[in-house]
Amino acid sequence: MVAIGDRRQHPGCGGKIIGMQIPISGSIWRAGVVPRVAGRVAALLLALALVPLAAFAGCDDAPGPGVDWNSCEKYRLLLRKADLRGAKLGAADLNGSDLESANLAGADLSRASVDRVRLSNAELGGARLVQLSAYRTNFTKARFLKADLTKAELSRSNFTDADLTGANLTKAELPRAVLQGAVLLGANLTGADLSRTNLANTKLAGAKLAQARMFRTRVDGVDLSLALGLVQGQIDTACGDAKTVLPKGLKAPATWPCAKED
Repeated sequence: MVAIGDRRQHPGCGGKIIGMQIPISGSIWRAGVVPRVAGRVAALLLALALVPLAAFAGCDDAPGPGVDWNSCEKYRLLLRKADLRGAKLGAADLNGSDLESANLAGADLSRASVDRVRLSNAELGGARLVQLSAYRTNFTKARFLKADLTKAELSRSNFTDADLTGANLTKAELPRAVLQGAVLLGANLTGADLSRTNLANTKLAGAKLAQARMFRTRVDGVDLSLALGLVQGQIDTACGDAKTVLPKGLKAPATWPCAKED
């Protein structure tokens, strides 16, 4: 017979043990089956007791540096100039919100949704934006110094005059996005989809464009001479003009300049 106790309160608070007798064969006990199971259960309960409360998102917490809104529904918020440095916003729904001039430096927005959000003039340096969904989002003059936008979905978003120096845009989806006048010095656009993207007057020195899809990508007036990884096939499908400067060994196709599109 083995007594198994169920403690209802913490022992320091005068808790009592309510027990019950369970018949256990000697062979099973000697084999160590019961002690092993009991030990594992005790270890699991201890681990659960040690889980910090901070591990759970506080969706009702006020906005501020380091706030944890992971997986929270926060759409259509008015957060102009909000200080959200280091905020945890993974998989959060921020669709339709106003975050103009907000400080999101070092924030984690991985798999978050910011469709049709106003993020113009926002600070996103060092932010983690992996697989971010940002359809028709306004990033005008936003700063993305060394931000990680790997596999981000940025279709039709506006990055006019944005600073993406050193940003990681590997395999990012940017069809019909506007990056006119943006700074992309040293940015990584390897494998990115730039179909019909407007790159007119951007700065691309040191930018990696290997395997980037450039079907009808606007490179009017762009100096591509120091861009890395470009091949003739990409240039042949892109759209430039007489002011476009190409890397050594590549030449402008006879189709330039392309007809304007709506």
